[in-house]
Amino acid sequence: QVQLVESGGGLVQAGGSLRLSCAVSGRTFTIYDMGWFRQAPGKEREFVADINWDGTRTYYADSVRGRFTIARDNAKNTVYLQMSSLKPEDTAVYFCASGPSYSDIRGSRNLYWGQGTQVTVSS
Repeated sequence: QVQLVESGGGLVQAGGSLRLSCAVSGRTFTIYDMGWFRQAPGKEREFVADINWDGTRTYYADSVRGRFTIARDNAKNTVYLQMSSLKPEDTAVYFCASGPSYSDIRGSRNLYWGQGTQVTVSS
């Protein structure tokens, strides 16, 4: 059974930083692309970033490019999202996802999901 468990969320002031982690178990971590999504209150879930299986390729939504960094440690079966220069509009529940390719990640197809972690940015 595949499990994805996010951690690292919390309350932070605007301009601050947080690092989210997502630990994966139950599948061969190294052969899957990983992604981060978020869902703000009253809004649909949106793509944030993804990373390929060996960490050599990353891609970001325009809204976070230059402020967020996605990375992975295959030895620890963990993917990270380093968030800097946080804004109140970054407030959301953040989810990690695992999928067979970057196109599946960005299309939200054939994915395993974590339960989410709340990030709240105060102004």
